[in-house]
Amino acid sequence: MSSTPAGNTGEFLTFTLGDEHYGVDILKVQEIRGYDAVTRVPDAPDYIKGVINLRGTIVPVIDLRLKLRLREARYDAFTVMIVLNVEDRVVGIVVDGVSDVVPLSAEQIRPTPEFGAGVDTRFISGIGTLDERMLILLDIDTLLDSADIGSAAEKEALEA
Repeated sequence: MSSTPAGNTGEFLTFTLGDEHYGVDILKVQEIRGYDAVTRVPDAPDYIKGVINLRGTIVPVIDLRLKLRLREARYDAFTVMIVLNVEDRVVGIVVDGVSDVVPLSAEQIRPTPEFGAGVDTRFISGIGTLDERMLILLDIDTLLDSADIGSAAEKEALEA
């Protein structure tokens, strides 16, 4: 029997960061939009690009490339923002591009391998296998909890 975490099957929105493919639970995706200007928040970590006003809601925006310590982020016509709804919070994540929505069964999802103390895998809920492609499945709840985004949005709301 598989040791896949419960609730880890279903449909995943796949996206790219550099050369790697990632997936996030489609049920957490609110919308996909082009990357546009954000309002910087003073004293925020580098990976928090700022906030946007999305139909009256102040939404913090995280550059996932910086949060996951990937190569330097570049912004071009293909840069996309995925708006997520996580634990009653709305958050935008900046990615290189969105691919498609794929269904994954329990048999296609493997537990996250152990890399040792030097690699932080707490944001990875598993590895999806899709034909010849590997998909890093993100635990978006843990990722966003670690990002200290609540204070960024509150800071901007207070200053508005």
